[in-house]
Amino acid sequence: MRIDVRNVSKRFQDFRALERVSLTVNDGELVALLGPSGSGKTTLLRCISGLDFPDAGEILFDGDDASSSHVRDRKVGFVFQHYALFRHMTVFENVAFGLRVKKRAERPTPDVIKERVSTLLRLVQIEQLGGRYPSQLSGGQRQRVALARALAIEPRVLLLDEPFGALDAKVRKELRRWLRRLHSDLKLTSVFVTHDQEEALELADRVVVMGAGRIEQVGTPTEVYDRPASPFVFEFLGNANRIPCMVENGHAILDGIPFARHTAPRIGDGPAIAFVRPHDLEIVSDVRALPATIRHVTAAGPVAKVEMALDGLQAMVEAEIPRSSEHLPDLVVGAKVNVVAREARVFSANAAPPPAAGPAA
Repeated sequence: MRIDVRNVSKRFQDFRALERVSLTVNDGELVALLGPSGSGKTTLLRCISGLDFPDAGEILFDGDDASSSHVRDRKVGFVFQHYALFRHMTVFENVAFGLRVKKRAERPTPDVIKERVSTLLRLVQIEQLGGRYPSQLSGGQRQRVALARALAIEPRVLLLDEPFGALDAKVRKELRRWLRRLHSDLKLTSVFVTHDQEEALELADRVVVMGAGRIEQVGTPTEVYDRPASPFVFEFLGNANRIPCMVENGHAILDGIPFARHTAPRIGDGPAIAFVRPHDLEIVSDVRALPATIRHVTAAGPVAKVEMALDGLQAMVEAEIPRSSEHLPDLVVGAKVNVVAREARVFSANAAPPPAAGPAA
């Protein structure tokens, strides 16, 4: 099933939730809608599902206009963040619910329902829990029930709204891997909403970064992370040092010193902002590099996080240094060091500021 969103707009009173949003989700693709609260990602998902309707624009399923179709006619499976399971029903009955409420002419026989539900419970690896109630399950098990219920109606499209948001970090990681494998097996066109960058980059075939009701960038996880289209995308996708500088002949210059071995400028000469990932900031012995003073060191895990003040500038930066680095013993508070960026991406100092967050949408 291919989904085409064409110039969709949606307002809630004076709040602009979506503004002329266009997007194509290809057949069998897993797409993440990623953005902060108020960016419009959940509103877009609800418009695709039929739970909300756009004020303008079209939503097409395989070329057919579904913009005004009722949710039940779109044949979408929807998985909510907080599961929305029926507490008075067993796991089996929760999964069977969508099949039992079909129109009489379309409703499967009890034997077919039993076989279908049993197959789904095996698919999501909870076949032994069919007789339990939601209150007797863990968060991860409830999420699997919610997914099985969404799949029971044999949807053309699977939509997931923050599917792992209510789970702890360990369970989230396990379920992400499991969902990626499940999607690879089913090849079902799927769209999920998340504000978790790691989740989007790990799971999705393509990531749609949204801000203030608009799409900022669409691309593969590698494309949006390595080649962000705007300061907003760079800062939203992972940690970033934001450093005022000047661009001269394609190089970022800070206090008269070139500080990046490789610069990806997007502008001509003049005032700019350089963005550097912490793992791209390197401590070197070269005195021609940028001088800095260490303010704080956190040496836990595989890398040491080193916070530094750039000497003579009102700028703080953070570097991630491998614990095996020969410089690590010398990284103490107050120490003078020299730093250089392996790579920096540079945007105009007059670039549009990050989109402001509105009400959750």
